[in-house]
Amino acid sequence: MSEVISLEVIQEIARQYGYWAIFLGISLENAGVPLPGETITLVGGFLAGSGELDYGLVFGCAVGGAILGDNFGYWLGKWGGWSLLVKIGRLFRISEAQLQEVKTEFKNNAARAVFLGRFIALLRIFAGPLAGIAEMPYGKFLLCNSAGALIWAGIMVSLAFFLGQLVPLEQIAAWVAQFSVLALFLIAGAITLPRWLETRKRSFNPGE
Repeated sequence: MSEVISLEVIQEIARQYGYWAIFLGISLENAGVPLPGETITLVGGFLAGSGELDYGLVFGCAVGGAILGDNFGYWLGKWGGWSLLVKIGRLFRISEAQLQEVKTEFKNNAARAVFLGRFIALLRIFAGPLAGIAEMPYGKFLLCNSAGALIWAGIMVSLAFFLGQLVPLEQIAAWVAQFSVLALFLIAGAITLPRWLETRKRSFNPGE
């Protein structure tokens, strides 16, 4: 999606609509809409660093948008996400039992997924709905969601605010995107590797 909406277009939208563009862009991404919320946040921090926007207001919009969007995604997942997920699973020939395993796995790691998911590609979009589907207690979700939003927004806005004076914004966005994808692969490996090793062990020891 970030390839469809160029960095120049995002900058122009942010300059034209200011804080509303940052707040709504991040809210929609965290609600499950595949928008480049991370890039929008970096643009906001960069414009604050150049004096076009206020740092505190950009930070507040990023935090507020992230929390609101994830809350919308949470309730969307809680009220009808499971049935929708099962229907989507059938299209890809994924059984309900397999989806139930994924749901249980997420539920066991929900707090970490919601808190750390903001720094991981794709998980930032789906963490809220998945938390609702997994029936994560709302109070726990709100705490992890808010804490993650504060830290994530603080890092992203500050990174572009300070580093943007020395490094082109395009380079900063590329570095952050690479980190997000790398984190996604590491998380996927951490989940799948133990299962693969267990399957291999059982194949060599069928009597266990």
